[in-house]
Amino acid sequence: MKVLLTDNYINRLNRQIQYIAEDKPLAARNFKAGLSKRIVELQKFPFKHRESIFYPSKENRDLVYKGYVIVYNVDSIKQTITIITIIKHVDY
Repeated sequence: MKVLLTDNYINRLNRQIQYIAEDKPLAARNFKAGLSKRIVELQKFPFKHRESIFYPSKENRDLVYKGYVIVYNVDSIKQTITIITIIKHVDY
């Protein structure tokens, strides 16, 4: 499966990385590297994570990483995983 990143995800991730880097540049680099690794792992097991609570559908999933939720969509026909957005905190 091929991983695609939306502009929304890229923009939100970059803002979060910049925010983390203001105080801890190394932590920002480690966060980005660790998250990238987890996203690449989706190619092997795309349905490993829970169904999304933000975008209800069996194809939409929530990867939880260090308090962040990465919402992604699995398209089995096109063989793609589209990373939709990253969310930091939501009151339930």
